[in-house]
Amino acid sequence: MDRLACVDLPAFPLQLLCRRHPDWARHPVVVVDVDEPTGVILWANEAARAARILPGHRYASGLALASDLRAGEVPAIEIQAGVEEVMAILRDFSPGVDPCSQPGVFWLDGSGLERLFPSMGAWGRRIDRALGRVGLRGSVTVGFTRFGTYAVARAAGRGVITFDRVADEREAARRVPLERLDFEPALRDALARLGVTTLGGFLRLPPGGLLERFGNEAHRLHRLAAGEAWDPLQPSRAPEPLERSIYLDDGERDSQRLLFTVKRLLDQLLDQLAGNKAALATLFLELTYERSGEKRLDAIRPAEPTLDARQLLSLVHLRLESEPPRTAVKEVLISAEEVPATHEQLSLWSQRPRRDLRAAAEAFARIRAELGNDAIVRATLREGHLPEARYGWEPLAVPVMPEPREAPAVRPMIRRVRAPQLLPAQSSHVRDDGWLLRGLEHGAVTHIVGPYVVSGGWWAGDEVHREYHFAQTRNGECLWVYYDRKRRRWFLHGQVE
Repeated sequence: MDRLACVDLPAFPLQLLCRRHPDWARHPVVVVDVDEPTGVILWANEAARAARILPGHRYASGLALASDLRAGEVPAIEIQAGVEEVMAILRDFSPGVDPCSQPGVFWLDGSGLERLFPSMGAWGRRIDRALGRVGLRGSVTVGFTRFGTYAVARAAGRGVITFDRVADEREAARRVPLERLDFEPALRDALARLGVTTLGGFLRLPPGGLLERFGNEAHRLHRLAAGEAWDPLQPSRAPEPLERSIYLDDGERDSQRLLFTVKRLLDQLLDQLAGNKAALATLFLELTYERSGEKRLDAIRPAEPTLDARQLLSLVHLRLESEPPRTAVKEVLISAEEVPATHEQLSLWSQRPRRDLRAAAEAFARIRAELGNDAIVRATLREGHLPEARYGWEPLAVPVMPEPREAPAVRPMIRRVRAPQLLPAQSSHVRDDGWLLRGLEHGAVTHIVGPYVVSGGWWAGDEVHREYHFAQTRNGECLWVYYDRKRRRWFLHGQVE
């Protein structure tokens, strides 16, 4: 079975509050919903519990029991930021991190990590040490099932527990008290009146009776604990970094051409920021010089956070003109510092065309002036008998907006047609037992499908007879080849990708 780990950071909002105020470490500390005497205590540390201050009490009642009580609010935005911080740490140990709806609980996919760590126990200990370095304490349980590792982690409180067998994990989970798990208080109390106080006792109850007496939620928990419900990991995607880069094949020193490179990257970056409902507060431009490898970093700050590409490019232009690159640049990287965008900024962005046809027309004019009026063409379909006659090229006078179609559910294969290329002399018999189509570096042919005959042309006095085949080579290429009966030679006509 695949391995996974459950990380439980108990009283997560309380840990965030204590980390915010490290000087409160020796005092009773509570998290309240409102920082007022009538505020309700939501979480309490061990010192507060020793003074009999419990969740559900009023802040004023807690002060009456301990005069040195410290209290504070932990807003939802701070809890979410803490969850994202922990997920960023955990992604260093597994690409699959699944946060629970309950803040402070996370699952990590451990499949395929056996060769990266000495053991699964070492993996869990490294996770625990990484969280400890940022001031967070909890338990890490490495096992096999989501519910089993969660139950053991909730009961452990601190430390690292590793199971090498499913039976050991199941046995440890059955001993966990129900009060440690996320059961509804009414359900937990009702089960306690029946003498059911552990997960093992809960699993011995008949599922049908649970459904009839306690409802769907109790029945769902029973199926999860018994391993009868399908509950796979659902890892969240790592946030895409706010940066874009491009490596230049030929070093570039001209400021204008570098500006066009920055514009291409900036448009992509602003699209991502708008999708995050954010605006750019600072643009960082990093240029890497070709010969020395030295990096130049410029921080460009607009008058106010913006999504206006034209304004930002004008500032980049001024910076490059005032201080041109000393030598040729081989790599350009831009990144951004973001802030929440206003409604007006997002509305203007949504109204902005994603492609500037006027700027594209100006770029076309520059290309024609430098390379000739026939330099810009587009492919068009034509009526023809042979594959190479079924398409052609025509000049493109003005740029047009694309009209994308909805992508199919299954990615289609693409047959890239090229000019027929003469292959080394072979017999007319196709072979899949070592035929080298493109040399040793591409591998021998392993599988051939065909022939698909294309014949005709007698009406034009130039009869054609081709036998097309799809040939797959050892390195995975799928080549489109044909045998010309008239010339008695093989030709490479394309490739399927």
